[in-house]
Amino acid sequence: MIHYSDEAIVEGLRLRSDYIINFVYREYFPIIKYLVNENSGSDEDAEDIFQDGLIIIYKKITDNQLTLTSSFKTYMYSVCRNLWLQKLNKRKNVLDKISDVEDYIDLPNDIKHEISSQEVELHRLVQIHFLTLSEDCQKILRLFMKDVSLREIGNIMGFKTEKYAKTRKYMCKEELKKRIADDPRCQKFFNN
Repeated sequence: MIHYSDEAIVEGLRLRSDYIINFVYREYFPIIKYLVNENSGSDEDAEDIFQDGLIIIYKKITDNQLTLTSSFKTYMYSVCRNLWLQKLNKRKNVLDKISDVEDYIDLPNDIKHEISSQEVELHRLVQIHFLTLSEDCQKILRLFMKDVSLREIGNIMGFKTEKYAKTRKYMCKEELKKRIADDPRCQKFFNN
């Protein structure tokens, strides 16, 4: 089995490498699942917490604000641990003491604020809707988000013209926007 250094993981996440994302899920999700399960949570809670933690870390990486002072594993665990504590607090399910399964670090206040922001929740909902799009739409939008030109997207997708690639990208983007707008869970983010 391949193991990656912390630097390789951070760079892989920056580049949205499927190999690195799969590695992170395979290596670190079981730890987070165990933490959440041992502290009054379900498997679904663990998936949400892990995904939210990954979103926060990805945002830090892409904003060039991530400086690891521990191993990536410890950092990931610390972020997810804080997320879970906040969720327990919201549920009024405060535990006297959380059962830790890993070492953790105290996170800076800016990360704690980011963890509690609604932006993470919105991002997760957007991702949920993104995954309901057709495979073609997902592929087109992923390529577009990676700054691949419309001409190249057309070539990759087997479209005859760049104009058709542009039209398909527009249609996929509009479909995603519609699904988000129609989701009652997203309304609170747009009605402020």
